[in-house]
Amino acid sequence: MLITFMDDNSRRDRIRALVRDVLDKAIPTEDGSVRASNPTSSQTASRFIDTAPRSSASEAPVSRDESSKMVITEDDVRGLEQGAVLRIGEGARLTPLAADIVSEKGIEIVRRVPRRASQTVRMIAVGADHGGFRMKEELKGFLQDLGHRVHDFGTDSEDAVDYPDIAHAVARAVAEGTVDVGIVIDGAGVGSAMTANKVPGVRAAACYSVTVARNSREHNDANVLSLGSKTITNAEMREIVQAWLTTEISEERHRKRVAKIVAIERQYA
Repeated sequence: MLITFMDDNSRRDRIRALVRDVLDKAIPTEDGSVRASNPTSSQTASRFIDTAPRSSASEAPVSRDESSKMVITEDDVRGLEQGAVLRIGEGARLTPLAADIVSEKGIEIVRRVPRRASQTVRMIAVGADHGGFRMKEELKGFLQDLGHRVHDFGTDSEDAVDYPDIAHAVARAVAEGTVDVGIVIDGAGVGSAMTANKVPGVRAAACYSVTVARNSREHNDANVLSLGSKTITNAEMREIVQAWLTTEISEERHRKRVAKIVAIERQYA
C-alpha cells in the first residue's frame, strides 16, 4: 500500500509539472482554445480540453468564481464540494485533471458571457503620433462606418511628433466630458497609456488582443484605449476596437473596485 501511495504521488507530481510546463508555453487564442507555442506540435494543445457546456440556465448560487482565468487547473477546482457551481470565463478551458475533478464531483460549470454595450452613437476622440498616423486614419474610417462621430486630435502626417502631446489632448477631452471615450495610437501603445493615465478621471488601457480589450471595459471601465501600431495589424485593430466599444462594466463587484481606483487617484489630486 505504501509503494502504491508513493507511486500515485509521484505520478501526480509529474502530471502537475507537465501541466505547468504546458501553461507556460501555451497561448490562449481568441476563440478560447490554446495554441501551442510550437505550431508543428499538436501534443501540447491536446492537453487542454473543453468539457464545460457553452452556457447554463442554472439559477443556483455560484460557489466559486474563476471567470478571470483563461485556463482552469486542478488547483482552481480542488476543495469544491459535491455539486458545487463554478463560474468560468466565456472562452476558458479546463486541464484534464481539472476536468476529472469536475466530473467526479458533479460540479456544474456556468460560463459568464460579458454583457455587450448597446450600439449607441458616440463621440470618440482619436489621436496618434507619427508612428500611429496610418492606423489612425484607418481607425477613423472604421469608426465612421460604425456610425460614431470622431474628433481627431492629430497628428496629420508621418512627420515626427511627441506622443505625450497627442495622448494628453485626447485624455483631457475624455476627462472634461467633451467626448465619450478616446483612442490613442503610438508604436507600442504603452507611452500613450502612461500619459493618458496622468490625467485625473482617465482610465487608459493598452490592449493588444480582443480578450484584453473586453476585460479592460468589463472589469476596469476603461475610457481610453491605447493601441500599438507596431504590435497589431489593421485587421486586429478593428477587432479590438469593436470589442472594446461593445463591452461595458457588468457587475457590482467590478464597479466597487473601479471606485477604489478613483479613491486612490483623489488622494493625490
